Order: sequence, then structure tokens, then C-alpha cells
Amino acid sequence: MTVAAALVSIAAGVLTFSVAATIFSHHSANHDEGVYLTQAALLLSGQLEFHAGALADAFHPWFFVEDGGRLYPKYTPVPAAMFAVSMGLFGEPRVTLAVVAAGNAALVYLLGSLAVGRRAGLAASVLFAASPMAIATSATFLPYAPTTFFNLIFAVAYLRSVRDRLLAAAGIAGVAIGLAFFARPFTAVLFAAPFICHALWRIGTAVTAEGLTPIPDPVRRHGLTAFFGTCFVGLTLAYNVRMTGSPLVFPYQAFAPMDGPGFGERRILGHAVEYTLGLALESNRYALAEIATRWFVAGPIGTVLAAVGGVVAVWSWRANERASEHPIAPIADVDRPEWAGFRRTSRVLLGGVAVSVVVGNLFFWGTHNALADLSDPTDGLASLFGPFYHFDLLVPLSVFGGLGIVAGWHALGLVRERLASRGISPAVTRVALAVVVASAVVVAGVAAADAASGPIERNAAVDAKHEAAYAPIDETTFEDGLVFVPTPYGEWQNHPFQYLRNGPGLDGDVVYALDRDPVEDFAVLDAYPDRTLYRYGYHGVWTADPDARVTPKLESLDRRSGPTLDAETTVGVPERVERARIRVEPRRGGEGGESGAEYASYSVAAPEESLAVDWTVTPDGIRLAGAPNATVPFDPAGDVVAVTVTLVDPAGATFTYRQEVTVRATDGGSVGGGESGGVEAVWPPERSTCRLVTDCGNEGTYLPDDPDTHPEWVVFETDAEAGDG
Repeated sequence: MTVAAALVSIAAGVLTFSVAATIFSHHSANHDEGVYLTQAALLLSGQLEFHAGALADAFHPWFFVEDGGRLYPKYTPVPAAMFAVSMGLFGEPRVTLAVVAAGNAALVYLLGSLAVGRRAGLAASVLFAASPMAIATSATFLPYAPTTFFNLIFAVAYLRSVRDRLLAAAGIAGVAIGLAFFARPFTAVLFAAPFICHALWRIGTAVTAEGLTPIPDPVRRHGLTAFFGTCFVGLTLAYNVRMTGSPLVFPYQAFAPMDGPGFGERRILGHAVEYTLGLALESNRYALAEIATRWFVAGPIGTVLAAVGGVVAVWSWRANERASEHPIAPIADVDRPEWAGFRRTSRVLLGGVAVSVVVGNLFFWGTHNALADLSDPTDGLASLFGPFYHFDLLVPLSVFGGLGIVAGWHALGLVRERLASRGISPAVTRVALAVVVASAVVVAGVAAADAASGPIERNAAVDAKHEAAYAPIDETTFEDGLVFVPTPYGEWQNHPFQYLRNGPGLDGDVVYALDRDPVEDFAVLDAYPDRTLYRYGYHGVWTADPDARVTPKLESLDRRSGPTLDAETTVGVPERVERARIRVEPRRGGEGGESGAEYASYSVAAPEESLAVDWTVTPDGIRLAGAPNATVPFDPAGDVVAVTVTLVDPAGATFTYRQEVTVRATDGGSVGGGESGGVEAVWPPERSTCRLVTDCGNEGTYLPDDPDTHPEWVVFETDAEAGDG
């Protein structure tokens, strides 16, 4: 049994590593992965936070708290520290994922062996490792499987301390549940609640029967567990003081004070819900139905096996010392009948874990958020990983499912004996039972593969989207690079581009900065004056839909400066264009004015196959050649100036070439030596082509090397050189 369990554990680890390296090669749709990996890198460098100073907004990672130039994660460091170990030893954090998955499978075997016997424990290990939720969640850099790892160590050590009266096992149990609490306090409390109740009952019984002199054995052992567990609670509170300044304010509360257990208004960032008991019951009912039919091994078949095991466990309460009178009840105790009472207690505790996880999660609105649309099982993060806040529920389901399998095997033995007693040939009996077993295995295998295929396919589609989007990054070797990245979901790094993460010192071969306000972008450029500049962008609209692909580009940038900048933009013109409108407009306007306050424009009648537009950037503003109106001022501290060429056909339809250049006025000494000052621009501008509108954002990003994204007649060239003023 031990060898078989070891093989199951190794297989679970190999499977997890393979899934992590292939299906999640560029990470998943859950952007928390980037948080934990960034935190792991910080820990490896001996840091708990970034120190970005005035540039904190430009480097603000997703789910990090900004506090006076300091950036720290909303999560505690235990899972990240586990990832950091393999990052430091092997340069590959996925090794930790494999070790945790293998460890969980082994620990489920040990726990099952303690509670329902070794054969049932082996079956439980297989059921756990083969569950779609365990496969998908364990292969990502998320905290649920690592926290379960500590919870399982606690459960195994606690039961060993009870059964064998081992003081060392009691100490291990305390350390393990303390680490689980440090990792995810609410998850650890829910898992440990039945064991805490059992320990209190045993302590009360022992004190009542024996008094406190000498100290009863249960008091010493459970007291030791409580001592070590409490030490880690203290460590958690000390970490809170270090990060938030208060022992009772967790970092997640500093990030979003109303994102925690409880009913009423719950809020995180711009998302808020009035979380009522009715909504909690509806969401969790749906989550449990999803686990029972999709996310536990073989879907409903696995759930039926767990239910059978639960019935057998309850029936065992009817057993007495004459076990032969109860042919089903003692199934799990056949190897060590003297442990029957201990195993009944163990099963009650596992049943208690199932109850506490289900009931406890009613108080947390996270399950509701993960499900997204309760009517659509393919929507939300739960469609990719299952209702992961219920991850610990896989443990009792697997153990009781293992008991159900052993009960089924035992029932087959009873059937064989019954058929033999009726004179049926042993050969016929063996053949019939073999057919039944083979059919059951095939049906269960098909159901298991079908249950796992959906999540794997959905996650594979997400990874294919990510692989295509990051292709220019993967194909580039950076040396002292600075890459500006877009902000489709707001001003967050690693949301959605969690693959593009900064190092702990905000240095290294490449630094990623948010492409934001022009003044702030110039502040980043000034802080990194000698780096090679890039702009990462894409053509299309970035959404969570894996089928909504974008076409990426990584564009080299440079800083053009001089007393003036003389620019020329050349665009292609198709037949039947009646006229072209050329317009220059700053976003801020002169002296920080409102956008659109001033602009320059003119029209060209019947342009030919191409049209050249000349414009000049001066310290006083933008001059558009051919425009009757005067120079258009821009904000000298930094501005974005849009130069558009709109083609109009006889029917009134339009096609617009749009370029946006980031500019600022500078002191003469810093640009070409002119005493009267000069200008600086980030070149080339961001270019897009738009139908019917003059501004279409990333949906119209111009890709010169991908003609499929625009009509064949489109030409969009632009250049600028320093002028003499």
C-alpha cells in the first residue's frame, strides 16, 4: 500500500508540473498568481515590499497596497515563501507546485489510512489527485493547495497524537495549523474548528476525571498544539504591525476594508455587493452543486461514492465489539480492529470539516464573486478552477469516497459468496464480477476524463491567448530595457499582464512601467535615462474572453529633442476620397488647460494616392503647416498631442489616421544647447487607424507589419528631426 501511495503521489506531482508548464505556461486568468510570484521574488531578495518613492503609481502591482511610496501585497507571505524556495534552489517555482500536489496526495493517503483504513486511504489519494479542482488549482501559483497542505499535516499529526499519544506529533500539528493560519486565517480556522472542539472536549473530560495534578496527558498534548498554533497567530499579528501598523488590521483590510467575512455591503475597488444571507445561500448552493457534478473526480459518480462512504461511516456507529453482526460497518477497521473507536472519531472530525467549510463559507462573499454568473457554469474564475474557496472540501469527499470504493469491493465479495452458496460455478462468478468491475472502471474513467476536459480546454484557450499576446516579449532579449505597458483594466501592473513583472529593486534587464499621464511618463524616463525604450501594445480589445484575441506589438522608442522638432506624416489615400481634414489638438492644452480648448486644422480637397502633412513642435506649441490658425499651445510640463488625418468619401464615410505623441518643453541646456529652451518627444507616436470615428483606442492600433489588420491601401509613416528653432 505504501509503495502504491508513493506512486500516486509522484504521479500527482508530475501531472501538476506538466499542467503548470503547458496549460498555464504564461499564467492563468486569475491575476493573483502575479501577486504571489512578485511577493516570492521580494522575499528572495530580503524584502517585504517595493520602495518606489514618487514613482509608486507607475509601478503599482495588482493587489498591492500603496503607502507613501511603499508598495506591499495584500496577502501574507507563507505561500509566496514556498514558491520562493524552489525559485531560489532551481530557478523554477513550479517545482513547489509539484511538491505540494504530491504532498497533498500523500497526506490524504495518510489521513485516510488513519480514518478509514489503508486500502480506503489509497483510494482516497487517487480520488483527490484526480479531481479537476485539485488538478487545475494545484497547477497555479495560488494559496489554496499550499494552505490545504498545512491543514492536512495538522490533521494527520493531530490524529497521530491522539491515537499514539505522541507529544512530538502534537507539536507538529500546532506548527502546521499555525502556518496555515498565517497563510489564510479564515481557511485555517474553518478546517481546524472540529479538531478544536474535539480537543476542548477531551481536555474537559480529562480534567473532570483526573484533575490538574498531575497534568493529564490530553492537556499536555493539546496544550502543546495550542501553544505552537498560538505562536504563529502572534507571528501573523506581528506581520500585520510591520505592514499596516496595527496587529488587528490585515494587509487585505488595508487594501479593501470591506473585503472580508460578514454580511451587508461588501466592497473591493469598484465592485460592491449587498451580501445577504439569501445571496450567500444561493451562491454556495450553486458552488456545492458545481463541486458535486463537475469538480470532484468523475463528477456525480465520485460524489455518489463519497455519499456511500458517508453512509457506511454512519452505519459503523451501530457496530459493537461483535463486528461480525454488522457485515458493512467494520469494513474500514478490518486491518486493525482495535482502532475502531479511534477511526469513528476520525470520521466524525472529517465530517465536521465538511460541515465547517460549507457553513463557514456562507459568511464570505468570495464564492459569489468567483462564480460571476450563477446561471452560466462557464463564466467567472470558478469555471476555470472550480469553487476554490471550498478547496478543503475535497479532503472529506475523497476520504469518504475511498471508503465507498472499499465498501463496493466488499459488497462484491459478499455477492460472490452468495452466488457460490447457490451453486453457481466459481468461474462464471469471476467472469461476471470482472465484467461488472471493468464496466465500472470504464464508466468512472470516462466520467473523470469528461469532468476534467472542460476546465482544461477553457484554461488552454486562455493560455493560447496569452502566448500569442506575449509573443513579442518572449522573442526579445532585453538588456537594460524599459517597457511601457498599457492599462486596459486601470492603472495596475500585472492586471491583466501578470507575465510582465518587475524585480524587487525595480531594475534588472527589463523594467515595466505603466503608460499613463505624460508628466508621469516623463518622470519615469528621467529616472531611467540610459535604458533602451519600448512600448508594448496591441491591436484589438483586451477582455477576459479567451476567444477575443489581440495582435501584439513591441515597438522601440527613443527620445527626440531639440530647439524644435520638425515632423512629417505621410498617409495613404484610396480612390474616391473627396477631401481630407487635418487637425492638431493637445490633450491638456496650454498651461494645463482642458482638452479641446485650442486646436489647429485645415482641409485638403481631392487628395491623391498619398498625403504628406507637416507639423512642428516648438516650446510655444504645435504649428500645423497650412493651417490658418496660430500655434496651438500644449502643457509645457508634459502633454499628449493628437495629429489626425481624416479622409472623407462622397457618401460621408470617414477613415482616420490618428497619432498621439508625448511631448514637453525643456530647458535649453538639456536639449541641443538652445538658450531659449527646447522640446522633447517620445518617438514614434502611438498610431491607430479608425473607421467612422476619429479615436478608436487600441481597437485600431496600427501594425505596419501585419497588413491583415488594415486595408491594403493604408500607409502610415511618420518621422521627426530636430530643427534649428
